[in-house]
Amino acid sequence: MNSIVLAVVVMMALSLVRVPVILALIIATFAGGMSAGMSVGDVIVAFEGGLGNGATIALSYALLGAFAVALSRSGITHLLAEKIVGAIGAEPGGRNVFYAKMLLCGALLLCASLAETIIPVHIAFIPILVPPLLEVMDRINLDRRAAACAVTCGLILPYMLLPVGFGAVYQQNILGENINLAGEGVGFAIDTATIPLAMVIPSLGMVAGVLIAVLISYRKPRSYEVKGVGARNEKVAVSTTLTTGQIALSILGIVAALVTQLATDSMMLGGLIGFAVLSGSGFFKWHEVDDVFVTGLRMMALVGFIMVTAQGFAAVMKETGEVSALVEGSTALIGDSKGLAAFMMLLVGLLITMGIGSSFSTVPIIAVIYVPLCINFGFSPLATVALIGTAGALGDAGSPASDSTLGPTAGFNADGQHDHMWDTVVPTFLHFNLPLLAAGWVAAMVL
Repeated sequence: MNSIVLAVVVMMALSLVRVPVILALIIATFAGGMSAGMSVGDVIVAFEGGLGNGATIALSYALLGAFAVALSRSGITHLLAEKIVGAIGAEPGGRNVFYAKMLLCGALLLCASLAETIIPVHIAFIPILVPPLLEVMDRINLDRRAAACAVTCGLILPYMLLPVGFGAVYQQNILGENINLAGEGVGFAIDTATIPLAMVIPSLGMVAGVLIAVLISYRKPRSYEVKGVGARNEKVAVSTTLTTGQIALSILGIVAALVTQLATDSMMLGGLIGFAVLSGSGFFKWHEVDDVFVTGLRMMALVGFIMVTAQGFAAVMKETGEVSALVEGSTALIGDSKGLAAFMMLLVGLLITMGIGSSFSTVPIIAVIYVPLCINFGFSPLATVALIGTAGALGDAGSPASDSTLGPTAGFNADGQHDHMWDTVVPTFLHFNLPLLAAGWVAAMVL
């Protein structure tokens, strides 16, 4: 078995039987690396070399977690929950509860989409926005798996379809440049302006997936215990009355955090500034600052360590050099079938991205191999873009190591009631990867 396939299978199998994701990643790293002929020492060196790539984002999430807990302790989140529930007029069993759920899921999808395009903060908004909404979701018995699918869709669909923000980076700098670079020697080139057109059909697969998740799969009520942000087994005491000045200071903290990140391109500094504003605003006593900060770090610790470990896992997978062997082995099964060729390229893209955890890192690896294959099988330039663009995006949802799944988990597990694998990874895998496979195949065959 190809080492990358083995590593991904081991990682997913262990994670699904509730082996901690970090341990599953480490075990899968050694399984994949050693099956590719690497020694234990080589695996360790490559693994440790990749760990640093995830340190910055892990620390950034820790600081955003501290900021989220500080917001919760200020009482602004409770006030927000009360206002939202009052505005939508929905309680469990009420006639408006379904519309309230749809409103929340739609709002989360919109916010995630804006975070990928017009306000390119990526996943940094999640620890700030989602925890305050958990109380609202719990009061109307919204299944958080539906909400997680909505957020993940918002994180992936915009960069696939819209050439704005991170979409401009993916479509022009990643997809367009790498396809043209791979086709340079054989006179093959694409116009980057046509990429959105090529990605319309695959994007419809994402839309279908989120509609099925929200309207069918997770429509039924699901009960949660109402807890405070950062809590595990106990409720966190928060302020119940706020003055106009305190509300203004809370809003100032949120704005300061977001503006700082946009200005410096640093989630870490944004979280630090936001926490500093709230700490100096008198919402909690000075001797409680350390407790609030540590609670936030603990809340984000799991996600942060998974992010760090995933980078080590990805480094070893790249070091094996098995991507070419995986494609060549798949090609041997294709024969002369154009339809089978499209399916195998998409499937291989799914496996690679699930292992590496990033579509942006997958495209440069597969484009150099896929472009010649697409030319040989007679795929048009638009079909080639659709194949490679979809193959890269596949696996971004549904990978335990992807920030498109780790981000939602960080927000929805702020009170310890949302499992990363079964409440985020499995739902997003089923509702996005399967429709993407089908829609990507259709796009390759009709364009």
